[in-house]
Amino acid sequence: MKLAIVVQRYGQAINGGAELHARYIAEHLARHAEVDVLTTYASDYMTWRNEPGPAHERINGIPVRRFHVEHERDLLAFSRRSTRVFQNRHSLADELRWLDAEGPTSPALVNHIAAHADSYDFCLFFSYRYYQAYHGARAAARRAVLVPTAERDSTIGLAMFQPLFRGVRALMYNSPEEQAMIQAVSGNQNVPGIVVGVGSEVPQHPRPERFRQKYGVEGRFAIYVGRIDRNKGCNELFEFFEGYMRDVYGRLSLLLIGQSVLPTPQHPRIRHLGFLDDADKFDAMAAADLLIIPSYFESLSMVALEAWALGRPVIANGKCDVLKGQCLRSNAGFSYESYSEFLAIIQLLEKNRRIRATLGENGRRFFREHYEWPVIERKYLDVFERLKREPARSTMERLPPWIERRRRNLPPAQDVVATLPKGASRASIEGEPATAGLRS
Repeated sequence: MKLAIVVQRYGQAINGGAELHARYIAEHLARHAEVDVLTTYASDYMTWRNEPGPAHERINGIPVRRFHVEHERDLLAFSRRSTRVFQNRHSLADELRWLDAEGPTSPALVNHIAAHADSYDFCLFFSYRYYQAYHGARAAARRAVLVPTAERDSTIGLAMFQPLFRGVRALMYNSPEEQAMIQAVSGNQNVPGIVVGVGSEVPQHPRPERFRQKYGVEGRFAIYVGRIDRNKGCNELFEFFEGYMRDVYGRLSLLLIGQSVLPTPQHPRIRHLGFLDDADKFDAMAAADLLIIPSYFESLSMVALEAWALGRPVIANGKCDVLKGQCLRSNAGFSYESYSEFLAIIQLLEKNRRIRATLGENGRRFFREHYEWPVIERKYLDVFERLKREPARSTMERLPPWIERRRRNLPPAQDVVATLPKGASRASIEGEPATAGLRS
């Protein structure tokens, strides 16, 4: 079997999000199939500028081919187009121009997919919202499997993506909440889909004391891992944690790991360590009392899964349905929707070792049953075997004619999102056995 993994950027230095998800899947499916990665020269998600480097290389044994991005992102133009499609009545042409402005716009990559799709059994497209996934999946519809990594933000309300969700061969969802949201917005219940998520390369024997010695960390601490960004809820995290530190009995510090685009508070108990390699990151998580995830928008939190694999409880933003659902299904974390709830939870976990230990053990079991790599690999392979038995026909809807695309008959995307059902799911992760969640 031969597979193509198509993703907006790819590399060992990209340590989070859909791109890390794609790399993990590529490396693990390479145990069962011949895998190629098709991506761009971009590494900066803000500019999408082409970076110097070879067109062909191997990363951890996987062949990677890169294609040029046609233009960098113009932040002002992208902001204007986002306002138009998210907040105003608009046309399909407006949405297509928004996609081009968002980037990374690589016609060369899409042309390559169109010319060579038939040389693969399946093409896996990561992140529905980007140029290569939208146009690439349309070009290779008979072989397209979409890993949407969709969040509950205004983008999911754009009309252009509904035919994409209905036209691919199958979808590999990250969570029951993501699946329910996409089915509600697109009516794609007849397209095969399974909740699968992603595993992680968590070490069996992390070394928390090594981390403490290397970075001079003393005392107990909570940890945040990820991009330090307003869009990840970090401004609210800082506000809430500073409130907690005013409690004379609170002893936890806050350690931040990841690249920062947001100033961190100047406080002796809040420390930003920057980007850490995986060994240091996992050692740090093992040394922490708990992990905090303040994000409002996620399709799946890999870092929550990693914390649970290491036996650490999680505090997550309950206004994100996915995070709340992960905490409910795992019984390994608490969610908050206000400062008072955040404060009560962190004080409870700080003071009660027994509750921390119970949540940590629940987390280990949840990770082992649903997210260890043999489970994830089996789900992908079962879907491929199912699709091989079915006719490889395309149901992708064609774009309407030129004049129809320009009719301003589409509602603001944010209004569409407001009509979608909300709420976390307590439902078990589908796929035990692995084929149980495949729907057709």
